[in-house]
Amino acid sequence: MKAQSDIPAASRRIVIMGNGGSGKTWLARRLAEPLGLPLVHLDDVHWEPGRYGIARDKAVVHEDVRTIAAGEAWLIEGVYGLYVGIALPRTTTLIWLDLSEEECVAHIMRRGIQGGESQESFDGLVKWVSEYRARKNNWNSFDGHLKLYESFSGQKARLTNRGEINAYAESFLQA
Repeated sequence: MKAQSDIPAASRRIVIMGNGGSGKTWLARRLAEPLGLPLVHLDDVHWEPGRYGIARDKAVVHEDVRTIAAGEAWLIEGVYGLYVGIALPRTTTLIWLDLSEEECVAHIMRRGIQGGESQESFDGLVKWVSEYRARKNNWNSFDGHLKLYESFSGQKARLTNRGEINAYAESFLQA
């Protein structure tokens, strides 16, 4: 693991965004430890601790994201485009995992119910993931992520399949 002072400036504040089941958490874990970056899962910021499905107060979450983004070094991962937008001005690298809905749903189905989810909430998640490109006027959608990606002028990558994600992780860690 690198000391934060040894991390290249372009790699100090990384955001990974994408649909549910796209591999954000896997890639975040793959990069954060070797780079010595604190890992922030936006699910942990958004939901009440131990109460999956119960969102925290939005003003509190926004302030928490601002506080995290003010830090010197971090890796943030999540689907929440609104929160990504809060962190984006301090982000040095933006990674968008833009996989097909079919691939994301298949991954979620293989992963199964997690973190105290009910069958009903799991079924809702599968439906929600399958509608990524259909959702309109929503920061947690293809359109929302595309706007964030296109507006970002720093180092960025848009990865569209697992092979690209694996290759990117390897090359990023070698840099």
